[in-house]
Amino acid sequence: MQSFTAEHPPRLTQLLGYAGLLPFIGGALGVWLTPLAWRPTVLSALLDYAAIILAFMGAIHWGLAMRAERKDTLALTQLGLSVLPAGLGWLAIVDIIPAGLAVALLLFGFIALYLADLRAVRLELAPRWYPALRKPLTLGVVLCLLATWLGVMLVG
Repeated sequence: MQSFTAEHPPRLTQLLGYAGLLPFIGGALGVWLTPLAWRPTVLSALLDYAAIILAFMGAIHWGLAMRAERKDTLALTQLGLSVLPAGLGWLAIVDIIPAGLAVALLLFGFIALYLADLRAVRLELAPRWYPALRKPLTLGVVLCLLATWLGVMLVG
């Protein structure tokens, strides 16, 4: 197992992370390129996947806080905040808000989660290499969601 002080993410972690971008890329392209009748299905699939990944990423913070040797207010706050991404993801897919707002909520969620990732590293709850993994993945997700949001707003 790689050390918390290593500078670079483990190779398998990188491969799995980048593979996780494929549904985001496919969904973003699909919103623009699929026949009009298919677009709601493509958008729904992308929103569902994004909500799942947002919850998964929040759960990483739950695990980091649970395994932390320190149980101070900062670590406990990380634990409490770890459940917010799942709630935000759920809100984005329950069909009570317009699709454009759902995409915007997910965008906000992924950006906020990246900031939480950086906080976890500063608190020494996450490995030092974590931002090197999360930065390009978050950028990829954000670009895909922005393309999706534009597609929803412009194409319908």
